[in-house]
Amino acid sequence: MKITWLGHGTFQFQLPSGEVILMDPWVDGNPKSPAGHQFSRIDAILITHGHFDHIHDAVPLARKFSPPVVAIYEICQWLEGKGVKNTQPMNKGGSQKVGQVMVTMTHAIHSCGILDDGKIIYGGEAAGFVLRFADGRTLYFAGDTNVFTDMQLIERLYQPELAFLPIGDLFTMSPREAAAACRMLKVKKVIPMHFGTFPPLTGTPQQLAELIKDLPGTQVWPLEPGKTVEW
Repeated sequence: MKITWLGHGTFQFQLPSGEVILMDPWVDGNPKSPAGHQFSRIDAILITHGHFDHIHDAVPLARKFSPPVVAIYEICQWLEGKGVKNTQPMNKGGSQKVGQVMVTMTHAIHSCGILDDGKIIYGGEAAGFVLRFADGRTLYFAGDTNVFTDMQLIERLYQPELAFLPIGDLFTMSPREAAAACRMLKVKKVIPMHFGTFPPLTGTPQQLAELIKDLPGTQVWPLEPGKTVEW
């Protein structure tokens, strides 16, 4: 699978089949988004919560490519009100097949209001996702969250090999909390996200790596926006 970080909390996953999964779409106006990035196809959009920096481009991209859009029920209702046709709502603990991938929605500790016409409206709750692929591998995409002890259940139930964790601090975990998350998840690799976009998001991958240097089974895997890697 090819993974491309598009800055902040936005990622593009391209499966061996060519299918493209877009996580938390925010490219337009994202200061860390790679210049000139263009989407040639999108086969699914997954949204963890309703804040602008995770949902900003969901409506225009859904209208252009007509992919299934997966989110918590309330966000899907809001998207349908904006003209998005192919939503696949779900809730925490539930699983559904999205293309070739089995998607499970997990807990997250974060807020989830949607800014709509200058007002904050109810967007359900923030969530994370576990993605299980046809080759048997599993990843955990935490979205925006603090560390929580039920990450132990995510490890026990799904055994993810790769985790995407926010580390920026202020609005999500800092490296300190992310290090605690790594100890519970026991993943082989962790990709940091949601840091450096704005000055207050001060956490760095180097700080996280230092905090888990006594955890030899887990490697911090920092990515560069726009540079595709293979997993």
